[in-house]
Amino acid sequence: MTHPCSPIQREALPSGTVALARWLIGKAVVREMPEGQVSGRIVETEAYLVGDAASHAYRGQTGRNRSMFLDRGFAYVYLAYGTSFMLNVASETAGVGEAVLIRALEPLSGISMMERHRGTTNLRDLARGPGRLAQALGIDRALDGVDLCAPGPLWLGQDAHEPGEIGTSIRIGITKDADRPLRFYRRGSRFVSGPKSLNL
Repeated sequence: MTHPCSPIQREALPSGTVALARWLIGKAVVREMPEGQVSGRIVETEAYLVGDAASHAYRGQTGRNRSMFLDRGFAYVYLAYGTSFMLNVASETAGVGEAVLIRALEPLSGISMMERHRGTTNLRDLARGPGRLAQALGIDRALDGVDLCAPGPLWLGQDAHEPGEIGTSIRIGITKDADRPLRFYRRGSRFVSGPKSLNL
């Protein structure tokens, strides 16, 4: 089963990382695999900006973070803590290192594949949190630099779904610039990650 959403064109992406982080709530991440399609609706994001001490681009471009400096709409995938991959969307013009971290999805299609990838049948926990999300969708460094606005193994989609009320909070799991309100989430979604105190 596939989900009936259409690819998002780069021109539709709003300029500005914070604007994009909010706009992506309610959109879909679609993963095309040999055994079928896996997709989920974005319910939580975080913005990482120039001059942001929590950002991978804070000290400039490196081999590891080069995809963060691509044009908006390209994937930046990195390995966190040596264990979990994280999916980000480059969010600025080429050469500017900003990105939006996709923190959580509500599963839409390919749920049985997600369950196999994750080793659990708990629907709520399949893609609740960035590491789980990447594992559920089979995302790793091989997808770093992929164009999310073009046909391929990983793309962004949209349908007629309304995102609902969007909440804002500080970001999760960081120690530098930790008090900036750069996390966005779908209020009332049980698929959002993080403590209840941040999800009001």
